Amino acid sequence: MVMSSADVAVKVFRELENEDFRILHVIEAAMSKREFVPTEQIQKYAKIPVDRIRFILTKLNKFGLIFQSKGAYTGHTLNYAGYDCLAINSLVKANVISSFGQTLGVGKEADVYDALSPTGKRIAVKFHRLGRTSFRQTRRKRGYIREHSTWLFQSHLAAEKEYQAMKIAHKNGVSVPEPISQNRHVIAMGIIEGAQLSKYKDVGNPKTVLREILRNTRKAYSKANLIHSDLSEYNIILKPDGHILIIDWPQAVKTNHANAKELLERDIKNVLVFFSRKFSLKLPLREAFEYVVGEVRSLKF
Repeated sequence: MVMSSADVAVKVFRELENEDFRILHVIEAAMSKREFVPTEQIQKYAKIPVDRIRFILTKLNKFGLIFQSKGAYTGHTLNYAGYDCLAINSLVKANVISSFGQTLGVGKEADVYDALSPTGKRIAVKFHRLGRTSFRQTRRKRGYIREHSTWLFQSHLAAEKEYQAMKIAHKNGVSVPEPISQNRHVIAMGIIEGAQLSKYKDVGNPKTVLREILRNTRKAYSKANLIHSDLSEYNIILKPDGHILIIDWPQAVKTNHANAKELLERDIKNVLVFFSRKFSLKLPLREAFEYVVGEVRSLKF
């Protein structure tokens, strides 16, 4: 089985020394100006003897944390595993993470891991991974994507956007994982227990579950001024206690967004279509929409 970038990073992280991280930092900083950073430029900013730098670069390349380009000059660039190591190092130093456990999920645009905080609390760690789908598709889905920046930067942007949305949603009582910390393209959050709604054949009382989803969508809209913009059975978690968590917020928009009505309608329609198809539970879109935006106080089903 092919290891994911985060698998590689978690495996080699403890073998890295301060000088290794310094070189990764220098490459990261210099990548804002050019894709591949020459060895000479790394030496200039790292202030480490050139022989030592070459040794470290060989080591980082062997560990699978950087790519090397040999053309007119030898250049070095971070890949996702190297970027993962920088983010993990920052979160470890900030006393957010102490160790990693198993993979909780691998998706098209993110990997999620089980982890422990220094106090022994279970948390989830999400690594954003833009670039697994095509650039055009990703840009179409995410309006904030910039055409001429790296996938690492795009993933950083996605994590930042999601973390801010989660903080606002959580503060306003929306059922989302507790946002704990964010660094680069990585978010640490409260543990996610349960599974995607799409994976359940039996959810107990479908009406109760649908009510809770719409109630949380209403809270997000009226209290947090947020629309998820990508809501479906794939990013609603049904927990063992029967309650829900809404995850994956990088595409969230404010309620004053130009396309707010269309995006909210699409979110609600996705959920209603799923419940109709899977559990034969029917609720008119208009009625659900009026409830979510606060035009009516309660649902009549």
